[in-house]
Amino acid sequence: MKSGKTIGYIRVSSSDQNPERQLEGLSLDKLFTDQVSGKDTNRPQLAALLQYIREGDTLMVHSMDRLARNLDDLRRLVSELTKRRITVRFIKENLDFTGEASPMATLLLSVMGAFAEFERALIRERQREGIALAKKRGIYKGRKKSLTETQAKSLKERVSNGEKKSALAREFSISRETLYKYLTHAVY
Repeated sequence: MKSGKTIGYIRVSSSDQNPERQLEGLSLDKLFTDQVSGKDTNRPQLAALLQYIREGDTLMVHSMDRLARNLDDLRRLVSELTKRRITVRFIKENLDFTGEASPMATLLLSVMGAFAEFERALIRERQREGIALAKKRGIYKGRKKSLTETQAKSLKERVSNGEKKSALAREFSISRETLYKYLTHAVY
């Protein structure tokens, strides 16, 4: 039987993170890289990877938390891939999943995935605590507003005059979600 391709998947949360270090030195036939949060599996390059990868291929991922940030998503993705006879290899944890369901493999996936999810929850908790302390000291002002007060008023007027919201969102370089926040709340 012909051996499959070696496919790499990299995910970084922000543009200032270095994606190259994750699978450095590995020989890959194809690489997919997402530059988004891992909070869910709705990622463009992950979707492209799942369409591209075939039976007999091996998926190389730096660590479990790069593939998924919560245990349910991690187990679902690994299960879907291994059912398609794709090997999933996590470099940092030195674990391979082939679909040959052994109790030890299932346990390791669950335990390691639970640690990654727990670590993410701790990070969010520390972030919330830090913001609360900064607010208490009066040094946290929140995220900078997308629009000035003048722009926000103009946006509301133009929407009430019948201009298309999608065109206005593009013009003001904001998402439609942000546009709706300006229309329904006093964001400025």
